[in-house]
Amino acid sequence: MHEMIHRPVTLRDVAVKAGVSTSTVSRVLDERIQSKSETAKRVREIAEELGYRRNTYASSLRRGETTLIGVVVPRLTDAVMALMFEAIERAARKRGHVAVVTTSGDEPDDEIQAVERLLDRNVDSVILATARLDDTLPASLRQKGLRHALVLRTDGTSPSSLGDDFQGGYFAVRHLVDLGHRDIAIITGPEFTSSAHDRVAGAKQALEEAGISIDASKVIFASYGIEAGIAFGKELLAQDPPTAIFAANDNIAIGIMTAAEQAGLKIGRDLSIVGYNDIPLAERLPVSLTSVRVPFDNIAETALDLLANPDPNPIRRAMPVLMPRRSTSHPAG
Repeated sequence: MHEMIHRPVTLRDVAVKAGVSTSTVSRVLDERIQSKSETAKRVREIAEELGYRRNTYASSLRRGETTLIGVVVPRLTDAVMALMFEAIERAARKRGHVAVVTTSGDEPDDEIQAVERLLDRNVDSVILATARLDDTLPASLRQKGLRHALVLRTDGTSPSSLGDDFQGGYFAVRHLVDLGHRDIAIITGPEFTSSAHDRVAGAKQALEEAGISIDASKVIFASYGIEAGIAFGKELLAQDPPTAIFAANDNIAIGIMTAAEQAGLKIGRDLSIVGYNDIPLAERLPVSLTSVRVPFDNIAETALDLLANPDPNPIRRAMPVLMPRRSTSHPAG
């Protein structure tokens, strides 16, 4: 036998039982008003007894705000983007906000439509994890005065909360150099992302400091997916393979591991690999992956700070941390 579904208790139900007007009940139950009168106390007790739940969305609409934050990510099948959204959702919840997510597939037109869908649902502000260096959307949001922040990637102008990708790329390759590697390849993300360029720039700085010449053919801009790691990993390992590869994303690193195994190479002995982001899977792989850990919670908190308090110096970078594991060691021989 199915349990009956009862209609929600309304302000009017509370008002009738308390013997006061609905406007009085509304004022008493508004969390911003802390009245200590006997009437207010009785209204709260009756509301609790009846099981009344405030419609915070409706009351926020009446005040001209919804406490809704819209988040756009390329895709939620990407562990990094899922982790980023979860961090934003946690940070929003702590502040009494609600974060809702939609995806763009990393396509500029779909990104614009995603933001329009969120604005149609009365979000107060938007967080984008989709910014491209050639992106016109952040400029449009600035022009329209819409509150927004970029995370993980930046267009260089809009309020942005990122990991320090330059420093992270430097840490990754410096680790390989310190282990004794001199033949190092780099596979990074799409050319339209600030993160791909900054991680390569940091990696090149580490190589230059060590006096290691950079072979342009071994710096590859790809995508942030496993398939890219497999395809470009096979290319790199087919002839004159490097002793180490910096993969500017853990998915790329996992793809390279697959290509290395197919080529009969042992990770951590014949080939060292450093990933980036330190997704939970990284340390649980058959050969645990050395990776650069990105502080997602810190990035999320800062993004919400930027939404609440626009800053004249709006690009904030959180320091990543290298997590050494079994996928890196001294070069063989």
